[in-house]
Amino acid sequence: MTTITLPEDLEAPLREEAKKQGTTTEAVALDSLRKLFGSSANKNEPSNEGALFDFLKGYSGMVSGTSEPLSERCGERFADGLAEKQQRGHL
Repeated sequence: MTTITLPEDLEAPLREEAKKQGTTTEAVALDSLRKLFGSSANKNEPSNEGALFDFLKGYSGMVSGTSEPLSERCGERFADGLAEKQQRGHL
């Protein structure tokens, strides 16, 4: 194991990137080094590259609102909305 001391001009952007990704500065640094130098020494370690979790990080979650199941009867709701707009003369 090697310990690296980073100068401030590298540490600050690394910290910002970690904050954006919702992870630690160490994880961002290790990921960057692995991409740069390859991870041939760690072939036995499972890779998270391309994991669905990483792809969706920041895009999934919960939404506050109604408890009504809005995904049900979508076609009927859409048709009702069009009919209502047509009655108001908005179409």
